[in-house]
Amino acid sequence: MDTCLVKARPVPAELLGELRDSAPLLADPAALRARMAEDGHLFLRGVLDREAVRAARREVFGRLAAVGEVREPVEDGLFTGTSRRTELEPDRGRFWRSVSEGPLLRAVSHAGPIAAVMDAVFGEPARPQDYIFLRAGVRGRATDLHYDYPFFTRAHDRVCTVWTALGDVPTSDGPLVVVEGSQHYRDLIDPMIGHDISKNPERRAAFGSDAIEFARSRGTRLLTADFHVGDVIVFGMYLAHGSLDNHSPIDRVRLSCDVRWQPASLPVDDRYFGADPPGTTGAGYAELNGAKPLTQDWHVR
Repeated sequence: MDTCLVKARPVPAELLGELRDSAPLLADPAALRARMAEDGHLFLRGVLDREAVRAARREVFGRLAAVGEVREPVEDGLFTGTSRRTELEPDRGRFWRSVSEGPLLRAVSHAGPIAAVMDAVFGEPARPQDYIFLRAGVRGRATDLHYDYPFFTRAHDRVCTVWTALGDVPTSDGPLVVVEGSQHYRDLIDPMIGHDISKNPERRAAFGSDAIEFARSRGTRLLTADFHVGDVIVFGMYLAHGSLDNHSPIDRVRLSCDVRWQPASLPVDDRYFGADPPGTTGAGYAELNGAKPLTQDWHVR
């Protein structure tokens, strides 16, 4: 792995670990679910169709190139440092919804191999939320540590996040990072129970300390990897996670998406399902950082 940065500081070696690949367990769903229970997450290398992922990457970056944010060839994902998005696409929510609903992206995020993976994870037929969190992060961007529980458990907590690398995402580009063992931090989890972020917006979901300070205080490690085309990571609502800094030396945009999945038999949260889902706050896709031009600063959740 390349140097891993958090808030522009290198992560000390003793606080850093590499995600272990659970893809070999897909042939044994019971063992896969046992690993999920043990680790709180599943890192799955090469489970998606690589050409389909590359096609989705070109589709998304093609839209960003059209508003002047990504250079040609679009599959390289290199930031121009400029944007004409506000001028050409003044309705930010409508634009980002159209990008997020691209058919090639949805063929990767909502269908194909990932559907079989999630059936195995839940041990029953699974379904994805229609609402997708598509993330294009330029150099200098990162997401603070947080749990997903306050966002997605209004109906129940049998919900998993699937984080997909839409292209190679080495550690220099700021991939996902998880806190080893954080699914057992009852002192943080118990006060969260019943907390719905959309009903309590004054309470932040992100932790007060950065990832390095947090890992050191807990005597644990931050787990990550050099993600490759076809890789995903699956985790539940009680695993602390965030991202490393994107410090790409070539100004490559980190492209990823995350989608929540649940058993098809359980009730759904209407905020994230339907033809035009309102999202967490009711603003639809306009509420996402992705709806902002790549030149604009944004804040973590």
